[in-house]
Amino acid sequence: MGLLDQLIHFLNFFAPAWGVAFFCVVFAQFAARRWLPESRLGWRRQFSVSALLGSGVMVAGLLFWGVDGKMATYGVLVLVCASAQWVMCRGWYE
Repeated sequence: MGLLDQLIHFLNFFAPAWGVAFFCVVFAQFAARRWLPESRLGWRRQFSVSALLGSGVMVAGLLFWGVDGKMATYGVLVLVCASAQWVMCRGWYE
C-alpha cells in the first residue's frame, strides 16, 4: 500500500468524527438558538473540541472491538459530540 492509499485510509477513518463535529457546530450556531444559549467559544474551537473527542471515540472503538465501522461506535460518537456541544453552549467548561 502506497503513501497516498494510507493517507486516504487515515482520512476515511476519521471522516465520520469530523462530519458529526461539523454538523453539531452548525446546528448549534444556527438551528438551536431557541434551545441553547450562544457559546462564548468560536465555531473553530467548538469544532476542534468536538472533532478531537470524536476522533478519540473512533480510536477507542477500534481498540475495543478490533474493527472499525461498528454501529455502537457511531452511536457513542454522536452522544459524545452532542454532549460536548451542549456543555460548550452552557458554559460549564470554565
